[in-house]
Parts: sequence; C-alpha cells; structure tokens
Amino acid sequence: MLKRVIPYAHTLLKELVQVGDTVIDATCGNGHDTLVLSECVAETGTVYGFDIQAQALEETRRRLTVHNQPERLLIQDSHANLLDHLKVQDYHNITAAIFNLGYLPGGDKSIITTPQSTLDAVQVILEHLKKGGLLILVIYHGHEGGSDERDQLLTYVQSLEQKDYDVLQYGFVNQKNNPPFIIAIEKKRMLIY
Repeated sequence: MLKRVIPYAHTLLKELVQVGDTVIDATCGNGHDTLVLSECVAETGTVYGFDIQAQALEETRRRLTVHNQPERLLIQDSHANLLDHLKVQDYHNITAAIFNLGYLPGGDKSIITTPQSTLDAVQVILEHLKKGGLLILVIYHGHEGGSDERDQLLTYVQSLEQKDYDVLQYGFVNQKNNPPFIIAIEKKRMLIY
C-alpha cells in the first residue's frame, strides 16, 4: 500500500501535469522521469531535460524513442544553468520539475550532484514555477557528498515561507543504508476572498 519513493514521485507528477504543460527533468539520468513527464504532457507539451553526462542523455533519448515519444529538449549542461536554456514563453510557466540527486545509476559514481548547483537550480525553478506547480527532489544521500547536499537542501526548504509554499517530506524511516526520500514543494495558489 505504501509506495516507494520513485513511484510516489511519479504519482504526484501524474496527478498534476496535463497535456500541453511545460515541465523539467533537472537530472535525466537513465530517462525514467523524463519518460513519465513526456507521457503526461503529450505531443503539445514541452519537456526540458538536463544532465551533464552525454551517456545519460543518450539513454534518455533511447528510452523516449522505445516508448514512441516525441523529441524533447535534452540539454547537456548543469541544471544550475537551466535559465540559459529556458524559452522566454516558459518563464513563470513551469508546471512541474523533478530532480533525482546523487549519481547516474550504472555510470561513474564520482560524478555527483552538488549542493550549490542543486540549490541554484531549485531557486530558479521555484521562481518560474506557476501557482499550484510542484518541484520534487528525490534525495539519495548514501554516497560521499550526499549528506552535505541533503543537509543544505533541508535547511533551504525549511526556510521557505509557509504562505508561499507547502513542503512535504516523504520517505521510509526504518530502512537501512540511508534510504532515499522525497521533498515535494508546491507553490501555493493565490487565495481568493
């Protein structure tokens, strides 16, 4: 009954993202999140996918092709530079974004996401997230450097204004070996009186 972190993250995305929306996979990895986002937005939507490793983008392209998905904007660059690639019409129009932090499964484990680049990207996405939009951080922290990124992100998200954002932490607390967990940040809609 309780979902693991990745299926839960995908459930949140599927409940929110609609055909035609603009979304971001900030860490393409092997393309699983990019595929979910692509299926949600369909032909008329926009998916930005970022990864610093060519191997990750190649695997993401392959996964999209196998599942008959349209070509997406897959960009070999740090997610910290996403504003350099965001089209003007997508400013303040992002419905959802997801990060899977850590390293590329099956890749070079010495190449990891870093606290500063992740925080920079999170801040830009929150600025350009539309009201009711969602940013999901899947935090893997069992590798060297992972606990530092985890701690800095937790400090940051706990500082977000409650009037502007709802922040949820979801994860299993009785698993061994530093189980991953989710931080989901929803940008609140304006209250109408």
